[in-house]
Amino acid sequence: MKNNSDKSLYRILDANFNRVKEGLRVCEDLCRYGWDQKTLTRAFKDIRHEVTRIIAVLDIQKALEARHIQGDVGRETSVSESKRKNISAVFWANCQRVKESLRVLEDVTKLIDVRVSIRLKALRYKVYALEQKAIGSC
Repeated sequence: MKNNSDKSLYRILDANFNRVKEGLRVCEDLCRYGWDQKTLTRAFKDIRHEVTRIIAVLDIQKALEARHIQGDVGRETSVSESKRKNISAVFWANCQRVKESLRVLEDVTKLIDVRVSIRLKALRYKVYALEQKAIGSC
């Protein structure tokens, strides 16, 4: 790492890359096992794999090296994250997590490669549409 700024940048990328992939997996599994929605399941899976391909152009090793779990000041779970009313609420919460993380990745990758940022923005809009479709059909 060149300096603390680079390390901070890659910590942000690492946390949000993990968060977006985890949220997409939850959405995918809820569509698959909770609602038997083949098309939605495939769409969330495709986006999850696309995120992996997009992020692969970045130096993911730097992100792993920057990871500092023990020193993460925001690691505690909030009360609102500990309660969900039903499967739809779990789905909705994870869609929000995915969109927020894609936005962070989109903004931060502008500092590294604007083409990556543009691809992430396109995925964020795909998630907006998928969320709407899923909420309307499940």
